[in-house]
Amino acid sequence: MNGNPVYHWIGLAVSTALMLPVPVAMLTGWVPPSMRKRQAGRRLRAHGFLCCYALVLLNAIPRIADASYETVMACMGVGFVFIAAAGVLFLLAARKDALARTAGVVASRTG
Repeated sequence: MNGNPVYHWIGLAVSTALMLPVPVAMLTGWVPPSMRKRQAGRRLRAHGFLCCYALVLLNAIPRIADASYETVMACMGVGFVFIAAAGVLFLLAARKDALARTAGVVASRTG
């Protein structure tokens, strides 16, 4: 049912190399150049990316371990929770950035 585990290992390795370094760096204080103007929600956005990475783990690891159908489906269900959490975190980050932007505009007008 789970297919060849080599494909899942490759997907996990590529996802780890592409998805994990940026949010970890963002949590340590580094900000990508494209996000320099949106720093208020940086930590929320980093946690959202980590939730997306958790989905990759929840889909790959049971398949690599050749788990039962029920286990794979349960992990996929939990993965949907992580994707929903990522969406909420991204929306909260956007709201926090927007509030910081309007607060900055109001403060510069009065000052």
